[in-house]
Amino acid sequence: MELWTDSFLEYLRSERNYSPATVESYAKDLSAFQEFLEEQNPDISWTAVQADDMREWVIFMMDEQKLSSASVNRKLSAMRTFYKYLRRVGRVNVNPMEKVVAPKKKRPLPYYVRESEMDRLLELTSEDRSFKGIRDRLILMMFYETGIRRAELLGMTDASVDLSARQVKVTGKRNKQRIIPFGEELEQEIRAYQTVRDEAFCAHVFPTLFVTEKGMAMNESQVAKVVKDGLSMVTTIKKKSPHVLRHSFATAMLNNHADLTSIQKLLGHESVATTEIYTHVSFEELKSEYKNAHPRK
Repeated sequence: MELWTDSFLEYLRSERNYSPATVESYAKDLSAFQEFLEEQNPDISWTAVQADDMREWVIFMMDEQKLSSASVNRKLSAMRTFYKYLRRVGRVNVNPMEKVVAPKKKRPLPYYVRESEMDRLLELTSEDRSFKGIRDRLILMMFYETGIRRAELLGMTDASVDLSARQVKVTGKRNKQRIIPFGEELEQEIRAYQTVRDEAFCAHVFPTLFVTEKGMAMNESQVAKVVKDGLSMVTTIKKKSPHVLRHSFATAMLNNHADLTSIQKLLGHESVATTEIYTHVSFEELKSEYKNAHPRK
């Protein structure tokens, strides 16, 4: 078994030009699987390995070694490459990896800001009535109260907003348009922003709804900075991006009993399966509340 392993590692080095670190990682993965096999059957060979052996190894790694799905998948990837090589050089006729399904990686829960934190942020930013102060507060509100993406916000013009109907039209991924309703508070803030903007630049036509202090269209980094600076005032979460406010919108909607399909349409998700991640966020928040409040926690 060592002879075939050495041949494979040399192939990675000389023909595939893998880095020394990658080759070493593959060597460790092969060695780990070989050790597992020999504990089950000291006389086993690479040609005798079956899909069931691989599945047993996966169970061993996850249940006994407590490895993450990502770590298990990486080791399985090494084995797939190894058996493809063995088939290519004619040493095995069957690839046992073909019938092995890798464990699904646990999808990380999205960062979001709690409703109380957003209430505090909007209260803190309400005092600055300068052009920049009003604009930055409106950007935060627009993300949080509509759930739009950064690119969608940047693409908005004055014509995108229907104040009388209290709705905004945005163009999302694959140029799909959707209409999102909003409330009275956001309407008032949009009117206030447009008033101070028009007074500041004495102009009636702007390239986009949100402009810089020079009247030019804002870019991605400028909007990202507005959000980061704002969120830094009320939260210590690691990620502070416009997408965090999109997540916060969806989580707040779900926590206040909105229908999952309705949230899907508001966010512009192709599938409700994408939106379902927020049910996990809400459940984690529920568990946290239980631990903090229940006397028998």
